[in-house]
Amino acid sequence: MLLAAVLVLLVFGCFIALAIVRDFQWRRTDAYRAANLYPGAPILPLIGNLCELLFKNAAKRNPYAYVPFSAGPRNCIGQKFALLEIKTVLVTLLNHFQLLPVTRREDVVFAADLVLRAKTPLIVNSSIEMAPETDAAFSSFTVIVGIFLLVLLLLLIRDVFDKSGSTYAAMRQFPGPTILPIIGTMYSSRGMNPASTFIKFRSWASRYGGSYTLWLNSAVFTLNITRCQEAEPILSGTRNTDKSMLYRFLHPLLGVGLLNSAGEKWLQRRRILTPAFHFNILNGFYRTFCEESEKLANLIDAQMSRGITEIELQSTMSQYTLNTICETSMGVKLDAMQGSEEYRSGLYKVGELLLNRAVRPWLYSDFIFWILGYTSRLNCLIKPLHQFTIAIIAQRRQLFRDGMLSNAQVTDTNQDQPGDTIYSLSSASGKKRYAMLDTLLAAEVRGQIDEAGIREEVDTFTFEGHDTTAAALVFICLQLAWEQEVQERVYHELDALRQTKSYTTNSGQHFDPQDFGSLKYFDRVIKECLRMWPPVTFISRAVSESVSLPDGRTIPRGCIANLHIYDIHRDPEQFPDPERFDPDRFLPERVATRNPYAYVPFSAGQRNCIGQKYAMLEVKAAVAHLVLRYRLLPITQRHQIRFLTDLVLRASNPLKVQFERRHA
Repeated sequence: MLLAAVLVLLVFGCFIALAIVRDFQWRRTDAYRAANLYPGAPILPLIGNLCELLFKNAAKRNPYAYVPFSAGPRNCIGQKFALLEIKTVLVTLLNHFQLLPVTRREDVVFAADLVLRAKTPLIVNSSIEMAPETDAAFSSFTVIVGIFLLVLLLLLIRDVFDKSGSTYAAMRQFPGPTILPIIGTMYSSRGMNPASTFIKFRSWASRYGGSYTLWLNSAVFTLNITRCQEAEPILSGTRNTDKSMLYRFLHPLLGVGLLNSAGEKWLQRRRILTPAFHFNILNGFYRTFCEESEKLANLIDAQMSRGITEIELQSTMSQYTLNTICETSMGVKLDAMQGSEEYRSGLYKVGELLLNRAVRPWLYSDFIFWILGYTSRLNCLIKPLHQFTIAIIAQRRQLFRDGMLSNAQVTDTNQDQPGDTIYSLSSASGKKRYAMLDTLLAAEVRGQIDEAGIREEVDTFTFEGHDTTAAALVFICLQLAWEQEVQERVYHELDALRQTKSYTTNSGQHFDPQDFGSLKYFDRVIKECLRMWPPVTFISRAVSESVSLPDGRTIPRGCIANLHIYDIHRDPEQFPDPERFDPDRFLPERVATRNPYAYVPFSAGQRNCIGQKYAMLEVKAAVAHLVLRYRLLPITQRHQIRFLTDLVLRASNPLKVQFERRHA
């Protein structure tokens, strides 16, 4: 409207000329200044008044009273172009500048020309002032606030929609922190770090006396299960076997392998890998366990010779288990590999980064994780790890192709399917020890898995297999140091068995794998340590089918079920006085009276740990080796441990035990 008023006062084309082909009467000579059409127009000082006059009575005015671009069939073809151009320029100028007058209207001397033009210069203030910055800032602020309010409105609508469903109603049956609109219970995560998160989980379990809910936002509902009665239908069923969305954080490192795959892919990979954990194969791995246990003892001896008797357990045990898993899974001695130290440190750094993401719900969004720079950092850490694994796979594949496959049929049909084949390698340079990688390479030949799948499984076993076993060894050593009477009883049981043996190999092998079956007290001690200090403190499942609980409540479809093994193992109904160390909890007669899902250090059901027998044999080999050679004395006390929420049970402070050499 303002622009139209300007065009009335300052028409660009002052006149147009037409050929008169017949007589007609011209009533007015200056159409834009006709008093009856625009009263007072010739003398109006303010365009604002003219705006009102122009358009307040526009309907009553002759349509040809306003023709800045002519009219009729010969009107200006480019009028829309011209108006758009004029408006664009004016908007830009007025948005950035304040125009102040210099040439007054009455001083303008017009010239006769094809367009409206003045004889004299038309000047605005030569020091054109910027429009106040507050105006521009206010405009930007208004836009930002508008966008924020729109997003907030959409989130509120979604929140109302999500809470109107049956999932919300079912989850309200369980206690938990107060649920706020949009953010759910995410406010309870403010200021939390891995250490405080561990304490918070234990606090919630104690406060609510059982399972409780957490709402990561209005659409992500988690049920945190702390009692075996609620865990049993999840673990024992055949429906809710898929891992939750939390495991996708591991995808960049591990891909979608046995740990975090689902459905037919998981079933196929499980079938491929099951023969790799047959007891005949484990017997072969036992030699590696004993060799690495001897290296571990020699490392401790070397430190003791320098006067260092207080050994930091977490780094020491991680080195032992990483060496062991690399040799048994990939067929390489990590100490002899170039880049092995970078591989070790890279694994720890990746684990730390993934942990920080897991305890900060706002980082669950891939976009936020990327925009804050974490994705690029994670990729930089993962790249050399994958290159290391790929190089080893390539070397082993070449040996596989150049060597001869010897195989033996599995005859124990209680363990595996008849006809499963166990592969080992022979070459011109001599017998090569079997590695789990050989099973995958054989499956590749049969077309059951591709190169990417092999890398997924090797990375999975390496990442998961070393950290969990190391955590178990750390807390078993600590517990034995705290429980001197228990330690001595274990020593005497081991020593009595050793006396019946007529050999000790160069690798320090005192027993055969089958001998551990006769060490009943030792077995109970290991199990009680795993009850009190489960290496994996929680597992998470996506609930794809509703589950009815014995008390009448329902775990609804669509939620996430977090099973807190640490708390399940401390259920006083199943384990009276749960903080007391008592190996006799695992006497056969007491186990028979307990819920079978009250003790699940390796999970249970279809998705139980495929490597649990491997892990138990590795742990027993190492602990037996250490207890027979050393007396473990306490340095770090239980009350001094500051636990972290991590993929495995870990502490933020050093965990130390003093090693004292036993006399033969």
